[in-house]
Amino acid sequence: MPTKPDMTPTTAQQMFDENFAPWVRALGLRITGINKSGATVEMAITPDLTRMGEVLSGQALAALADTTMVFACFGLFDAPKPVATTNLETQFLRAGIGDKIRCEAHIVKPGRNLIFTRADMIAEPSGKLVATATATFYLA
Repeated sequence: MPTKPDMTPTTAQQMFDENFAPWVRALGLRITGINKSGATVEMAITPDLTRMGEVLSGQALAALADTTMVFACFGLFDAPKPVATTNLETQFLRAGIGDKIRCEAHIVKPGRNLIFTRADMIAEPSGKLVATATATFYLA
């Protein structure tokens, strides 16, 4: 009989709400998917996260990508594990406008000590790619 995964969107959201830094929680992230190959997180575009011109700030996008890729690592192990970001590179492609950003993070290559990930950030409702990111995490 197959076992039920430990990391579901509900348990991942609870883990986020109880353990992440207050400034990251202030982004209002909502975990909508998590599995062995990745995670999906949504962030509403609110006035607190925009800059001049009502464009989503790059700092918010980078934090969204990093956090989503951390949850992709948790999904890989089906449990929270201590990981540290060793590098994060974000490419901003167009203005982040709309109602929300959907970030889809994927495990590129899991290693013994390093986990390589990538993420796409998509504006909704337009479905346009706003930014991409890659990161490497050290498994502590």
